[in-house]
Amino acid sequence: MEPPATDDPVTQHYERLLAKSYSWMFGQSLAEKVAEQRALLGELGIGPALTGPAVDLGCGPGYQAFALAELGARPVLAVDTSPALLDELQANLAGRPVQARLADIRSLAALAAAGSVETVTCMGDTLPHLASREEVRALFADAHGALQPGGALALTWRDLSQPLEGLDRILPIRADDARIMTCLLDFAAESVTVTDIIHQREDGGWRMDKSSYRKLRLPAEWVAAELQALGFRIAHNAPAGRLHALVARKP
Repeated sequence: MEPPATDDPVTQHYERLLAKSYSWMFGQSLAEKVAEQRALLGELGIGPALTGPAVDLGCGPGYQAFALAELGARPVLAVDTSPALLDELQANLAGRPVQARLADIRSLAALAAAGSVETVTCMGDTLPHLASREEVRALFADAHGALQPGGALALTWRDLSQPLEGLDRILPIRADDARIMTCLLDFAAESVTVTDIIHQREDGGWRMDKSSYRKLRLPAEWVAAELQALGFRIAHNAPAGRLHALVARKP
């Protein structure tokens, strides 16, 4: 897929740096990640009896999209702005009813007709990639419009509401004999600047690549309140490992 013409800093960060190391940094196989996400969705009350359409926003290489398909969703629209990650998804489809779409998650209203979708997911740490809380509210409204009555919006994101200070801002992500990834966090009032640093072994030496982008700080209580204001019913709202998970259902 050809990359979209965009000056979005998150998209640029993925294309410059993160996409080529995205799957590696988890330290798990595709099958392991899909099984992990399928189990998580089950714990969140999504499935195992899905039958209708689903949209996975910020799908990456397909962890949640493939899990939704295995839980019965038909079809699954997998949306991302990274051509490299969507190419990876398509290479691993293996007959699953998943359709890759190169698009911004903010275009949900144009991607899914009103009342047409059984499940919308926005998982991993995609939600804080939006540029403002106003864009988050707009995405929630679009999800509410796209969902069928009784449909579910499943979210996971990293709750950065408590700032890290000093050396605690430096996070090791993964390392092996050929690659080392470290992340540096700089906190502001409503956002965090994330700097990813990757050292790659080449020709007996090491090359360093680095890139920064901004993430929103989204307290769980704020997310829940915004969803409830739109008419969603909160079905689940609790930590899930290193992330926070929330499921909202449309009455």
